[in-house]
Amino acid sequence: MDDTLLKQELKQLLVRECDKEDDIDWQDILDDEPLFGRESRVQMDSLDALQLSLAVQQKYGVRIEGAKDGRRILVTIDALAAHIKASQ
Repeated sequence: MDDTLLKQELKQLLVRECDKEDDIDWQDILDDEPLFGRESRVQMDSLDALQLSLAVQQKYGVRIEGAKDGRRILVTIDALAAHIKASQ
């Protein structure tokens, strides 16, 4: 799968699964911006991380296990896309 298309799908998945439609448009999410923390415009929380992890597993067959891996993998769209590509 093309990197650009994968990242686009991930942004759309994040906005839909984490119910962020009222907060941010998927087109406005940068590939390298933080998804968590004070500097984040996306403002994901632990429940969002769980929902996104489950959606990624269903759509791409890639598991994100444990909080430690989740924090590392779900830090940016770039990191999430790289994990999916490496796991397939």
